[in-house]
Amino acid sequence: MNILDKIVINKKREVQAAKKRTSYTKLEESDLFQRDCYSFKQFLLDPLRTGIIAEFKRKSPSKGIINDKVSVKAVTNGYAEAGASALSVLTDRDFFMGKKADLLAARQANTIPVLRKDFMIDEYQVIEAKSLGADIILLIAAILTPDEIQTLASLAKSLDLNVLLEVHNLEELERSINPNLDAIGVNNRNLADFTVSVETSYRLAEHIPAEFLKISESAISNPETIKQLKLAGFNGFLIGENFMKQADPGQAMLDFVKEL
Repeated sequence: MNILDKIVINKKREVQAAKKRTSYTKLEESDLFQRDCYSFKQFLLDPLRTGIIAEFKRKSPSKGIINDKVSVKAVTNGYAEAGASALSVLTDRDFFMGKKADLLAARQANTIPVLRKDFMIDEYQVIEAKSLGADIILLIAAILTPDEIQTLASLAKSLDLNVLLEVHNLEELERSINPNLDAIGVNNRNLADFTVSVETSYRLAEHIPAEFLKISESAISNPETIKQLKLAGFNGFLIGENFMKQADPGQAMLDFVKEL
């Protein structure tokens, strides 16, 4: 059993417990549930922004604690001021030290799209994401069947949420594409063994249909890499650890952006 399998087993238990604590009706009564979501495409393609989806992440299974000394508000404000096109906020508690309250805090402190970064396996989590103020949800092809992706993506679109599908290889990409997606993210990190290679993005770029935004995720630590990925057709670049490992992640992003 790899780490991804363990995360999914744990997530199933977590979701069942959440359903007992908070009903669907209660989630739908959230003030944030009624808000109009920001357009992921509009912000990602805005020439005045960087295309960077900047991530708030305290911990990862592969690296342990990355940075648990900073606040969500300070970091995400710094990211937004540095030109982030969107924010990614981890809400998985057990493996990434994330909190649902982090998503709420990021939403309340910023006026750019926010991605709920989690392991989505149930419609409840989509409703929950909307109630917490998310604009974008992540669907990971490695843990979902094509039918599950279709169901979750369709629900998300009915709620005005943007949908980012994450793939790791051509097989996942080909079996998972459907019209309810807004963007295809290529994760350069193998979630089974956590090795990383940006070559994964270059290999899959030409196979992603033109109607979807193209996002490269992980293994981006050099501005030159973004320049090359843009030439390959990518619109967005998810970066977390490279900024979060610094004492001031917002300043780290600002310094990075100056070299773009």
